[in-house]
Amino acid sequence: MSITAGNTAEFIGSGDMAVLATPAMIALMENAAMLAVAAELEPGQTTVGTAISTSHVRASKVGASVYAVAELVAIDGRKLSFRIAAYEGDTLIGEGEHTRFIVDRERFLSKL
Repeated sequence: MSITAGNTAEFIGSGDMAVLATPAMIALMENAAMLAVAAELEPGQTTVGTAISTSHVRASKVGASVYAVAELVAIDGRKLSFRIAAYEGDTLIGEGEHTRFIVDRERFLSKL
């Protein structure tokens, strides 16, 4: 992902500087976890995030390119646990743990 004005702390409202917003970094890491298991799910299934614990250890400026990785580290029934990290090039900018649950998409949405 290339950092633009639209994913800065200043724009999102999580801070007042034009650097990658922590909520944007977290969304990137959640997306990496979702995609890490998407091909293994049954038709009609998806995953939803339920918990995340992260640190944002380095700022990244507008124009920088960042990416996230997720490693599935445990499966307990429908509960999936991930180790997640975000990078700018080879430099770690954030890391943490993330929990997702496998759900039936239609059933989940019908309960809203």
